[in-house]
Amino acid sequence: MESEIIDFDNAFSVYRSALSTRYASKEMQYLFSDQKKFSTWRKLWINLATAEKQLGLNISEDQIIEMKNNIYNIDFKEAAAEEALTRHDVMAHVHVFAKQCPKAAPIIHLGATSCFVGDNTDLIIIKEGLDLLLPKLAVVMRNLAKFADEYKLVPTLGFTHLQPAQLTTVGKRASMWLFDFLMDERALREAKHNLRFRGAKGTTGTQASFLALFNGDSKKVKELDKLVAQISGFDKTYPVIGQTYSRKVDIEIVNVLSSLGSSAHKMCSDIRILANMKEIEEPFEKSQIGSSAMPYKRNPMRSERGCALARHLMTLSTNSLHTHAVQWLERTLDDSANRRITLSEAFLTADAVLMVLSNITQGLVVYPKVIEKRISQELPFMSTENIIMEMVKRGADRQVCHEKIRVLSQESGLEVKKYGKDNDFLDRVRKDPYFKPILEDLDNILDPKTYIGRSDEQVTEFLIDEVQPILELYSSKENSNVQLCI
Repeated sequence: MESEIIDFDNAFSVYRSALSTRYASKEMQYLFSDQKKFSTWRKLWINLATAEKQLGLNISEDQIIEMKNNIYNIDFKEAAAEEALTRHDVMAHVHVFAKQCPKAAPIIHLGATSCFVGDNTDLIIIKEGLDLLLPKLAVVMRNLAKFADEYKLVPTLGFTHLQPAQLTTVGKRASMWLFDFLMDERALREAKHNLRFRGAKGTTGTQASFLALFNGDSKKVKELDKLVAQISGFDKTYPVIGQTYSRKVDIEIVNVLSSLGSSAHKMCSDIRILANMKEIEEPFEKSQIGSSAMPYKRNPMRSERGCALARHLMTLSTNSLHTHAVQWLERTLDDSANRRITLSEAFLTADAVLMVLSNITQGLVVYPKVIEKRISQELPFMSTENIIMEMVKRGADRQVCHEKIRVLSQESGLEVKKYGKDNDFLDRVRKDPYFKPILEDLDNILDPKTYIGRSDEQVTEFLIDEVQPILELYSSKENSNVQLCI
């Protein structure tokens, strides 16, 4: 038998994350790429040098220009070889960058610690990641708003405990999904607003190294911190840190992403239940195969994928909680490996979830006749209170009427449950002389639209008062259709 030859340089011979190969967008993948990470490190060294020069340190414009000319010229193999020798990723890249920028070599990373580039880069990527996610969430919300408005008057059977309950409408149910996403949008936007920069704080956050560089001038050190943040795109820095910014910041970010996962899972689960009832279906392409063995099947695979990804996203919040909890004193390094995985996967998974939701919500299919049939099976029992009220209006005794209906409904219910027959409760009402006073109005009493309360008004008010002002924040963003490749 021929022995297997493994080519480890071949991408298909080593593990590749499904988030990269199947689910997340190229834009989000780039944010967490080595190219983005290490080019941002170089930009931060330039930003630091620029601020230090403005505040009087002996740094020339030629040195800064030299660094700018080499931002993206990264020799990854050489950096990996350096890291293998030094066992220090930041210093490996300092050495490689210094070789490319001999003029600037003396001032690269001047006064900084590794977390100056590491943490500040993470914060930049988190901010840009939120910038990518928020418009995608707005697309989902816009799609749901349109759907809710279109179907706000279509009655459907409500369910509590997954048992038939009073009627609601298709649009009203969708507005519940939309409300959850409205909360997610607010949380994501608030998290982005709260985000600050680590800044130039030194090895344990005391700024001692920068105070030495500026000969004890505390005002210049404070200005340096502010200036580096501004050049890097942040208005504020965290006022007190250890070696790292507080990992509680990561908790806030990952928690809001995990919360988005719960909203997605709730909606996708509902759609899967409704698909089973044949009331609502996600988009199903002409050539799509539902099952390899059962050709007739139309599986809700998009919603299932949404639930699967959302479930993973929800679990990630635990990691950030534990990481923050064990950061002893000014910091420990057991956060590093965990954060490399947790932060990237949280954003990539959230991105993948939103792409699935966009695809689903842009093409939801409703089957009104199936919905009407299910209502007709359950409405007779739900109509009992209205029948009693109409009889009382015509002079009947409520207690007598209640007992009459109780007996008839129990008899009908037995036929349905024991023998699988249709609900004949209304036929029994029509045949009973006691109910003759309301027979002419019985059809009006049984109109499903009289059982939906203010559903349509609630949807309209919700969309106008709550949703539309938020969607206007993203009015410049295109609402393009999302195709899922695999």
